[in-house]
Order: sequence, then structure tokens, then C-alpha cells
Amino acid sequence: MTLRDDNINQLKASSFDVLIIGAGINGAVSAAALAAKGVKVGVIDRGDFAGETSSQSSNLAWGGIKYLESHDYGLVNELCQSRNHLMEHYPSTVKEIRFLTTIANGFRFPAPVVYAGTVLYWMFGRFVTRRPNFLCAHEIKQLEPIINTDNVQGGFEYSDCYLHDNDSRFVFNFIRRAMHCGAVATNYVESLGAIRKQGLWNIKLKDLVSGDSFEVKTKTLINACGPYVDTHNRLIGQQTKHHHLFSKGIHLIVDRLTPSHKVLAFFASDGRLFFIMPMGPKTCIGTTDVQVKSPQTKVTDEDRNFVLNNVNQLLSLAQPLTKGDIISERCGVRPLASTSDTAIGNWTEISRKHSIDFNHADKHLSIFGGKLTDCINVGNEVCSIVARMGIPLQQVDRRWYGEPNKTDRQRFMTQAMAMKLDDLLPKELHQPSPEPLSQRFWRRYGLNAFSLLERIKQQPESGKLLIENAAYLVCEIELAARTEMIVTLEDFLRRRSKIALVVDKQTLLHSKGLLQACEILFGELAQQKLEEYASRVN
Repeated sequence: MTLRDDNINQLKASSFDVLIIGAGINGAVSAAALAAKGVKVGVIDRGDFAGETSSQSSNLAWGGIKYLESHDYGLVNELCQSRNHLMEHYPSTVKEIRFLTTIANGFRFPAPVVYAGTVLYWMFGRFVTRRPNFLCAHEIKQLEPIINTDNVQGGFEYSDCYLHDNDSRFVFNFIRRAMHCGAVATNYVESLGAIRKQGLWNIKLKDLVSGDSFEVKTKTLINACGPYVDTHNRLIGQQTKHHHLFSKGIHLIVDRLTPSHKVLAFFASDGRLFFIMPMGPKTCIGTTDVQVKSPQTKVTDEDRNFVLNNVNQLLSLAQPLTKGDIISERCGVRPLASTSDTAIGNWTEISRKHSIDFNHADKHLSIFGGKLTDCINVGNEVCSIVARMGIPLQQVDRRWYGEPNKTDRQRFMTQAMAMKLDDLLPKELHQPSPEPLSQRFWRRYGLNAFSLLERIKQQPESGKLLIENAAYLVCEIELAARTEMIVTLEDFLRRRSKIALVVDKQTLLHSKGLLQACEILFGELAQQKLEEYASRVN
């Protein structure tokens, strides 16, 4: 029996204090926070964990410098504090990175004025990061020769943070933490509706893998459906003050454009921030910010042309980037909390702050908006509201987030050094800068990384690579098969890892080790799962 099968059986047999519908970042942190504090929690998602917006971000944990222009100083202050908190408690994952920003001639503000904003931003960040520096066009060209400075009046460097692996892995680690604290979590289970009677929610659920339908009871229901919060509220008859408006953002991933490990930031042709970001051995370019009516979106030729035209104008490339250079694409919507459910005129001035609406009588919460940077605040706020609804927090002071303690980390590093773990990964996968395999293991798996060391000791072959150009060993795929509820090949390649983002799909499909990886993940269904994935990506 797989972990998912076991969790499905527990879901069918249990009633809960809180059931969370949606396992993106909002649902994941809600589950982790409540479970750690002694609440009996269930969490489901009709797709995979982090399957929507939470796997389509810019991979940044930033304080929102662009919100200074709209004078949303309270949000910037809150996000900077949240960013600093993540840096402190996730030192292996949330890391400082330098942003190199250029200001073109004729921009709406002179470069020194924009630079003054970075100093203010640094102050909001309590001086935790490196200080910003003002740069003339010549200095920019010296620091980053790839930048086209022909029309540049000046610029600056400042610091923010990024997620070292990827956003969906960050989210899944909250799900894993929730399960370690007793939560029942499963993917590919859909809510078909719910009614409240005799003080309990009765939710009809469907297992989308087996086709089975069943009912679960819970005292409190949390709607964390991300872009589909309004949809589920309509399904169960809940009225809320807030609704979602949607902004579509896309990114294109191409071969690495520059060896420097910096985010190149510009103001695109439409005046909005535009990033060229390192993504391991590749470069991620974007994003768009276009109001759309539906959360169901896709990358269009117009989107691709916008990104490609801007990057070709902003950089001095030997050859212009074309659609043929695109390795993979990311596309999602930012669900923005608004008291209006219709389009508005000044789109960019909508606050990016989250809101939680709750119906105390029905014990129902709806989470609107939300950012990766602000996730700890969301989890704490959900706990506070649930407690006010009469659900006791048995361990109210227990910390529910952060990496394991320094003693455990040092013990792991000592064991990894003794068995020469860092010699296992081929040097070509250490790009763009060398990173020991021991650090990767610790960042991705925390205390579970000890089991990887033990597996390699017992079976040295499990320390080999299976999939070419993908920095994942056999033992990691084995661990994913046991503990990470992989239902489709895309779950592993796109969300538990970022393999599908950085390896060209044809190269990936023709990898000799991909079928073997499927055999580890799916057993006798390996060929079927591989064919399903190939059909989808093609």
C-alpha cells in the first residue's frame, strides 16, 4: 500500500477539526501550522500539491520593492519582515541574491530618484541584506557586459531573496511537515460540494485516481483553493466580502545567458518590472502582468513575443532569442484579493496583500491572495481565527516552520563528509557554481536526508544519476516514490523537482534513465505513466 492509499483510507475513516480544500502555499502553511499546534487536520487538492499558482511563480521571496511606487508602505514593511523571517529560518532555501537594475533614458523617474527608493527599501528591510549601490552606465556594463547600455541613464544594485530549488518544492515541504505532525494529506481528491448540519460540515469528495466517492465530516472548513476560491464558495453557498481578480504571469526558460548569479531587473516596454533570473544551469525570463477573467490560462504567441522582444532589446546577445530557444514555459495567474469582482481601471494599483474572510457561525474560512514571502503570516493568522472559532490549539506555542536545528544539520554534514557524498555528483551538474551534494540533500529533504545516506551505504548504486542532466540520484527518486505521493510523472519532473523546467522535453523523453525512474515511481504502471506524460508534453 502506498502512502497516498493509506492517507485516502484515513480520510475516509476520520472526522476532523479542520479540513482544508486546496494545497497550494495557503493550504500547505495552514495545514502545517494547525497540525503542529495539535489540531486534527485533513488537506486535499483536486490536482497535485502546489499544482496551480504555487508552481508558477518567479521563485522569489522578496519584500515587494515595486509596491513603493503605489505608496503601499505598510505592505512593503510587512513583506520585508516576512522575507527576513524566511531567511532566518530557511537559510538553505531562502537566500539573498543581488538585483542589477538599469533605468533607461526617458523613464518616468530619474535614476537617482529610483535609487533613493532602494535605500528606503533597504531601511524597510532593517539593513539585513547588503546595502544598495548606485551605478552609472559604464559601471553597469563592466559588471554585466550582456546588458545593452546604449539607452541607459544609470542604475543600481540591491538585494532581495530567491528560493534555491523551486516554489513547488518549498510548498510540498510544508505538506510534509503537516503530515509529520499528524495531518492527513492527499492530492487528486476533489470536493464535489458540502453542506453544514448538526454543527458539522459534510463534504462529498471524489478520489480522481480510483473514481471512488465518499463523505468526510469536519468542524471547520478552510477554502484555500487559490484561484478557485470563489468557485468553491459558490458551490457551497458561502458569501464573502472579497473576491479574486486575476493577473496572468508567464516565464520562459532558456539556456543560461550569463554566468553571473544575479537577477537582471529592467522596466519592460509597458513600464512594468521585467526579470532575467538564474535558474540553476538555465535562465528564467519574465514576467507578464495582464488582467484576465479566468484562472484557466495558457502561454500565447503574444506573451512569447512580448518576453522575447523585451529581452532582445535589453541585452546585447550574439544572436537574438527566438521561440526555438525556449526550453520550457511557466504560466499561471496571481489571484488578487479585491472587494470588487469586476475589472477595474488602474490594474497595477490593486494591493497584493492577502485577506482571510470567515463566517463564524458556519466555521468557514476563505483565503484570498497570498504570496510565498508572506506564507508564515498566513499560517499564524489562520491559527488565530480557528482558535477564535472554538477549535483548541493544544500546543499553541509550538513552532511549525523552519529547517531542523543546527545540531542535526552538523550531524548530517559530518556523516556526509565521512562517506564522501559530495564526490558522487558529476561536475557538469555543479553549474553555474559548485554546490556540494550534501547541501542539496539537506535543503530538499531535511531530516529525511539521513535515510538517503543510509540507502547509499547499503546500496552504492542508489547514489548514481538516472536521468541525464538532472541533478537527482536514484535514492532521491526512491524516496519520492515512498513519501511524496507521486501520481503522475509530471508530479515528480515538474513539482517535486524542476527537471522538466531545465531539461528540454525531447532530451528528457529520450533519456535512457527516464523509464527506469518511472519503474521506481510507478512499478508495473511505468510504461503507461511514461506514455501519458509524453502524450501530454507533445
